[in-house]
Amino acid sequence: MSQAETLRSLHHADIPLLLPNAWDPVSARIVAEAGYPAVATSSGAAARVIGYDDGQLTPPGEMFAVVARMVRAVDVPVTADMEAGYGLSPREFAERLLETGAAGCNLEDSTGSGLTEQERHAEYLAGVREVAGADLVVNARIDSFLHGGTVADAIARGRAYRRAGADCVYPIFAPVESLAELKDSVGGPLNAHAAPNGPTAAQLVAAGATRISYGTSLHTHLMDSFRKLLPELS
Repeated sequence: MSQAETLRSLHHADIPLLLPNAWDPVSARIVAEAGYPAVATSSGAAARVIGYDDGQLTPPGEMFAVVARMVRAVDVPVTADMEAGYGLSPREFAERLLETGAAGCNLEDSTGSGLTEQERHAEYLAGVREVAGADLVVNARIDSFLHGGTVADAIARGRAYRRAGADCVYPIFAPVESLAELKDSVGGPLNAHAAPNGPTAAQLVAAGATRISYGTSLHTHLMDSFRKLLPELS
């Protein structure tokens, strides 16, 4: 199977797909060596490592380069967190991401100016799907809960994004108690967000999630530990 086919199959396996997000070749290798079947990048953590910050502030060429280096570092599929597409057209975005060797991508429906209009984002996802075909597993992040939205809002967006060709939807920071309703109402694989301080992967899986990722939380946790360690070294 291709890397994209392997990644897609992992979304429908009996075991939930757990993705501790990495940010550079070293962290990607650590994730793969620990036995995880795929590596997900964290756009926020990757951006910070190369001197930028989250929020589409990284020049797209630099983020594509980070992804390509991570792909080369491991043998498992890599799915790339690419924020909202960095202002690129669906064609340019898909073609450049495929050139990195990534098997999948995460695309979110908000920017610094707020939520993107639902149909506009659905059209963007459909454009990426048209260009990439089956060669990218598309995870559509739904940012409704970051902007005061409701479960009904997230369901409407999730359905639209699935119709547009998304393989999986990711209502980030959805209340744990809403995950079962979201999964049943949208259909297909459902991504939920875990963190070292909770909610845990086990809690999210029990609530209905089939894919678990950690975003920037692991990098933040490690940098906090590094910061606390420094005074002890002097």
